[in-house]
Amino acid sequence: MKAVVLAAGEGVRLRPLTATRPKHLLPLGGKPILEHVLTTIKRVGVREALLVVGYLGHMLQEAFGDGSKLGLKIEYATQKGILGTGRAVSLAEGYVGDKEFLVVYGDIYLKPTALNQVLQAHRKGRGKNLLAVVEAENPENYGVVKLDRNNRLLEILEKPGKPPSKLINAGVYVFTPHIFGEIRKVGKSPRGEVEITEAIQRLSEHEGVHAVRIGKEDWLDIGRPWDLLEANERVLKEVRTRIMGKVESGAYLKGPVRVEQGSHIKSGAYIEGPVFVGEGSTVGPNCCIRPYTSLGRNVKIGSACEVKNSIIMDNTRIPHLSYVGDSIVGENCNFGAGTITGNIRFDNKPVKMLIKAKLTDSGRRKLGVIVGDNVQTGINVNFMPGVKVGSNSQIGPNVVVKRDVPGNTRLTVIQQLKFEEINL
Repeated sequence: MKAVVLAAGEGVRLRPLTATRPKHLLPLGGKPILEHVLTTIKRVGVREALLVVGYLGHMLQEAFGDGSKLGLKIEYATQKGILGTGRAVSLAEGYVGDKEFLVVYGDIYLKPTALNQVLQAHRKGRGKNLLAVVEAENPENYGVVKLDRNNRLLEILEKPGKPPSKLINAGVYVFTPHIFGEIRKVGKSPRGEVEITEAIQRLSEHEGVHAVRIGKEDWLDIGRPWDLLEANERVLKEVRTRIMGKVESGAYLKGPVRVEQGSHIKSGAYIEGPVFVGEGSTVGPNCCIRPYTSLGRNVKIGSACEVKNSIIMDNTRIPHLSYVGDSIVGENCNFGAGTITGNIRFDNKPVKMLIKAKLTDSGRRKLGVIVGDNVQTGINVNFMPGVKVGSNSQIGPNVVVKRDVPGNTRLTVIQQLKFEEINL
């Protein structure tokens, strides 16, 4: 069976992180989201995949090439414009021919156990067309699935006000080629896209679609910044200790810690796993890295710094006297001494964040700052919880950032100071 992986989306809700890359290249435990998806596909026995790319698709082709490094044979199809998941799947018609095929969204956390459930159900003849479903606490934010007693699909409702169940569409399917004919009959949705869910609805009426229930611990939709932190935590739970870099005497590593080649852990560094330290990075001296932290390549975490439950991307430097908690920091950033990220509201309520111009409750008590690429801070900069900073911005010394900062912005403190001379 061949796989079709949908990786054309723009990832607007993950801005500013996706202003400079496809969301599928955002890192989880040192590897891009899409690499985790492709590795999962390989682990269940699939060896050929078509990647449907769109937004900054050339970056995905550069990252994965022909797939040989992952033990896969990868081909590409390009979706020009935001045309919808239905149109994206239709690009695979010539690729899969007259055979049944697997479809997986490229921006989800998916464990092999969940994908195996779907493929085993297919092999056992529980239906030629299959749809993975998972239980969600907030189903109204997803495509809600209504089933009969035999797990046969009755209806898919896109973000209904009153969900008929807690089961949602997980973005994993097995289709017969008949899906392509149903896609051709689907018109554009109110948002101007051809939706695969409408084609699935038609397929269920003509040929039948059965649901396979997967565990919510085996799946996660990565649509918002805090989802990326949750997925990173799940990936790091699978980390096993492996030290390929240099660890000086006087450094202390506790729990599972993976240190890649060329990395240097200096004396006085305290690292409590699970933690991933990317290739060529430097940690220490005399700093603290706490659980569920992922450091990219060539990252510098210096003296008297503390980093906790965060993703720090490639070539970023946090060299002195700083705290970063529950945050995501993009590539090529430099934090001045005393840069502090607040991650808990003073009233102890869940942190809110602006997503597509709408203030959204993250549901998290702890959530810090989301920083794009090439951001610089001066000394003693403070970020309030839930703030986002766009790429290529500069935050001047002594600034308290209380609201989002657009990209390509310089933020400084302007004030009149009066000095009085006193003779002692």
